Amino acid sequence: MDQQAHPTKTTLPGIGTRYDLITLGGKHVSVVVRNDGRRYLGFHDPEDDDACTNSVPLDPGEAAALANLLIPDQLDPVRNEIEIDLVTEHIPITAKSPYGGRTLGDTQARSRTGASIVAVLRRTGATPSPAPDFRFATGDTLVVVGTREGVDAVADLIAGG
Repeated sequence: MDQQAHPTKTTLPGIGTRYDLITLGGKHVSVVVRNDGRRYLGFHDPEDDDACTNSVPLDPGEAAALANLLIPDQLDPVRNEIEIDLVTEHIPITAKSPYGGRTLGDTQARSRTGASIVAVLRRTGATPSPAPDFRFATGDTLVVVGTREGVDAVADLIAGG
């Protein structure tokens, strides 16, 4: 039976929260979530767990992408008689996106790409099944479901392509 990993949580006053994980292989990895939403992935000296040997800053889109890569698939791909695989991807609304400050309906994503924006992740929480009048903000992360081609088309659309 696999041993469950149990990260420890430490409050960092004035900074945020640090989550530490010791792997089964004895490696120490931490994630610092700052009060302003920034995240850092930290790697520690095997001889001194308090000494961080390297850290990687992650913007919200990078953190979401990394989390998506690390989470095992919970469901088999949805299939029908023609065997169409559906994928889920996190797509950030960056400062360069033409949709920051605009509504979901403005994108016409579903009719233009066939893929669906099923949730919006924001620093303050998640909005599942956003309505067409839901207004995007720079820094939001869209959860998109569709075929690989449809999801890629939404990514291009949101990026301004």
